[in-house]
Amino acid sequence: MSDKIWSSKKDFQELLLSIVEPLKPYYSEEKARLLLGVTATNYDRKAETMEAFSRPLWGLVPFWAGGGTEAGFEEIYRLGLVAGTDPTGDEFWGGFHAFDQKFVEMAAISYGLILTPGKLWDPLSDREKERLADWLYGINQYELPVCNWILFAVLVNVALMKLGRKYDAGKLEKYLQGVEEFYLGDGWYQDGDSGQKDYYVSFAIHFYCLFYARVMGEEDPERCRIYKERAMLFGKTFIYWFDEDGAALPFGRSLTYRFAQVSFWSACLMVGVYPYPVEVIKGLIVRHMQDWLKKPVFDRNHILTIGYAYPDLVMGERYNGPGSPYWSLKTFAFLMLPDDHIFWSAKPAPMPALEKVKLIPYADMLMSVYDGHNTAYVPGRYSPAGHGQSQAKYGKFAYDTRFGFHVARSCFELHEAAPDSMLAFCINGYTYVRRICEDFTVSEDKVISSWSPYPDIQVETTVIPESWGHRRIHRIVSNVECEAYDCGFGIASDPDDGYEAGTEEGAAWAKNRYASCEVTGEYMDDAGEWLLEPGVVIDADPNTNLLYPKAVIPAVKYRIMEGVTVIETCVRAQWNRLDYWKALTNRI
Repeated sequence: MSDKIWSSKKDFQELLLSIVEPLKPYYSEEKARLLLGVTATNYDRKAETMEAFSRPLWGLVPFWAGGGTEAGFEEIYRLGLVAGTDPTGDEFWGGFHAFDQKFVEMAAISYGLILTPGKLWDPLSDREKERLADWLYGINQYELPVCNWILFAVLVNVALMKLGRKYDAGKLEKYLQGVEEFYLGDGWYQDGDSGQKDYYVSFAIHFYCLFYARVMGEEDPERCRIYKERAMLFGKTFIYWFDEDGAALPFGRSLTYRFAQVSFWSACLMVGVYPYPVEVIKGLIVRHMQDWLKKPVFDRNHILTIGYAYPDLVMGERYNGPGSPYWSLKTFAFLMLPDDHIFWSAKPAPMPALEKVKLIPYADMLMSVYDGHNTAYVPGRYSPAGHGQSQAKYGKFAYDTRFGFHVARSCFELHEAAPDSMLAFCINGYTYVRRICEDFTVSEDKVISSWSPYPDIQVETTVIPESWGHRRIHRIVSNVECEAYDCGFGIASDPDDGYEAGTEEGAAWAKNRYASCEVTGEYMDDAGEWLLEPGVVIDADPNTNLLYPKAVIPAVKYRIMEGVTVIETCVRAQWNRLDYWKALTNRI
């Protein structure tokens, strides 16, 4: 399946059904809950199973809207909506509280009520309709977090309005105005008051705004026009987050939503917005899905797992439940397109020619396009109120589509901290890295950030992209003597892939058949002399790299003296895409 180039509508419909069909045995007796696992979240078990019930609708709704039929799921969701919203029933989803996860899951239900009322609304009795509408209206009785969550209420109120039910026009307008407060420029938003610019800009804010533009064009034409214009602008730079083989940039939170990374492009198709020709968008979607479906992201029962390129709870957030990964089905929004749409007959085209180095100012990001992989250089700016592993997901110097990144198991041993693409300070048995930068500048040729890993240490880091990788220059002012490790990318260390590694004075390297990373460095002492220290290959703990279950990190060790220390490190990275595909195919 992973080698197939899906082209026709039937191809993509069959792909969707192959992903959701294995869910059927796990629905509850009355179908309002989907029981996929036993791992916990920061919300209650009832909300977890309701989330799992709701999220397959992101794929099933456009499948139905585009003419697809599947009697089993139609029955499941008709029964489930009735049972879940019946206060007298055993599977009632319950009432609400502040920050309720059920508000998130209302979005997929509303998506279905708007697009496919014939499947999810019309078959209900008058009493069942009243209960469902009243339950959805509950979102208006609570203030929502100032982030992408406000758009869940937009979808709910649009659905209620379209169905002729009571809705809150004031809340609808308030939250639509709230979206304007997130807007930055060039099509980019930030995710509410967090200041983060990650995939929530694409698979949440733009996705919902474009859906609004599809269904509210008559009622709100000016706002819909603006949303489409912003998507056109956003697509011109967001495309840099994907490499030539379709892999997306692992960056930020909610990466367990996997191929939702490409759902912005599906939303563009849904509303007729084309930042690039349809053939290019189709090629990007096809290659992205091929890339994902070559990876072991399903368990032995073909259920999507928590993790990234493989099942991995270490990288998850506190809100990742057993059903959370099915947010990825947003990618199938294009299934609602009519049979005669150009998308179905278009031939997938390769990526357009992109600039080798591209500043994306409103994303606080400098992108480099290399042979077979793309690298993002960032200053490490993100909200201090993290959901899990935030310093790993936002705070590194570089993120790459093919090298991935590591998350930490602890801040004690260096191999547990797994500080790829970081300058790690080891003090009294602890490892300290960049968490949040205090000030930064992102320009067309470098990223400068000021940060403090430890109360007695201040660092200014300059990262400069080069044709072979990147240079880092660190100016360190310290009141303590310690050791620091400037670390490169993680390299898969499976002996079957021809893994090798080595060190010498001022250098360390690791390579396999398809990837290599070499780190070289020197530093200046008080006398102005440049010195070398030993290279190190850190055997990172298993399951810390998002792409490779077992990986090492080449690094250079430095002695940090009291006073000023200046370090210069070069990170050279290469990727052989053909050998990678051969190695991956041999493991499937």
